[in-house]
Amino acid sequence: MTSFTGGCLCASVLYTYEGELGGTAGAVTVCHCASCRKAQGYAVAVVPASADCFAVTAGGDLIREYESSPGKKRAFCTLCGSPLYSRRDAKPEALRIRLGSLDHPPESLTVDAHTYTEGAPAWAGPDEAPRYPGLEPGRE
Repeated sequence: MTSFTGGCLCASVLYTYEGELGGTAGAVTVCHCASCRKAQGYAVAVVPASADCFAVTAGGDLIREYESSPGKKRAFCTLCGSPLYSRRDAKPEALRIRLGSLDHPPESLTVDAHTYTEGAPAWAGPDEAPRYPGLEPGRE
């Protein structure tokens, strides 16, 4: 059994996950829909997970859920606003963990699909912009 830890930006909400992520658990996707972009500030990368394997270890009282569309809830920390997971009322056994909330996402995970790309803005696509290991030169 594989074990993962995660939480929010301010470290007030912490969780553990004991189980498989991706693979037979489902596709890792990056969603570009307007709802995800507004909720996350950009496209969101999610990994399917079993609700039974997910346990909040600190700050459970700080998690709030927002119903972003009928039956879909997005969970976040009320102190720092970090997104943690989403779930659907119709599938209580399943979560979609925000990859950015994992402390150490497994390197074996790969993106299986980009969704809602038709509505994605041009700046969300692949580009040839330079990449830097830290801040770009001249920015402090």
